[in-house]
Amino acid sequence: MNTEMVAITEKEFKQISSLLYRNFGINLTSNKQTLVRGRLNKIIRTKGYGNFTNYYNAIKEDKTGMLQIELADNLSTNHSYFFRENEHFKYLTTNTLPEIEASQKLKEPSELRIWCAGCAAGEEPYTLAILLKEYFGNKLSNINPVILATDISTSALSTAKTGIYTQDKLKSMPAKYLDKYFNNMGTGKYSVKSNLRDLILFKRLNLMRDTFPFSNKFDIIFCRNVMIYFDKPTRETLISKYHTNLTSNGILFIGHSETIGRNSSQFQYLIPAVYRKK
Repeated sequence: MNTEMVAITEKEFKQISSLLYRNFGINLTSNKQTLVRGRLNKIIRTKGYGNFTNYYNAIKEDKTGMLQIELADNLSTNHSYFFRENEHFKYLTTNTLPEIEASQKLKEPSELRIWCAGCAAGEEPYTLAILLKEYFGNKLSNINPVILATDISTSALSTAKTGIYTQDKLKSMPAKYLDKYFNNMGTGKYSVKSNLRDLILFKRLNLMRDTFPFSNKFDIIFCRNVMIYFDKPTRETLISKYHTNLTSNGILFIGHSETIGRNSSQFQYLIPAVYRKK
């Protein structure tokens, strides 16, 4: 098999990057040309496209949309691990959950609704499931929690649904949770126990769609380290859609390298990368 790297021209890079931006909001600047070439070369060689122009034309002509999904899968980054950016989870358990518990919301039959937008391979929603079980304990069933976890990547979602992780993904997780919520598979891998899986619904969702298909709003939205791939207009549009889909006083968590701005008309700044809906 020919293992030589297939070259990518400036025109081909612009075609691929424009398609990604138009359909998925992913903003690839010119310095990402080598990355695009590296990540897509295997597809082009093994599937016989020969060059990037043929591959781009095949994507455009594909009526199923599966080649577009494959493209997004290969060019979206899904690096994550359990308890990543732990300051957020500390704030959740010391501020957000106590506020919700003290509110009238949980005194009546209700749902606690959380959305992980851009959930990657599932580390974040499973972390949230652990924290909900730890915080509410036996009262959790009365709260009827719903964690919706969405991502554009079918391969990442497949890993999330399988719920099997290597030890490096668990390095930041308190040891006391390992036996409680995971089965040791004996091969350096751990599988999530069903008591966590049952709290989470995994779905594929493109954040670039005009509206989101939700009938009910969310109390909490996590969208961390996703908007770094978008340009400013795309970020602002997405933030407005999150505002629309949050309940009154709902909480939005974004990545530490991201910001909404303290002068936002839609959100009140709480701590770095945590905001309350106005």
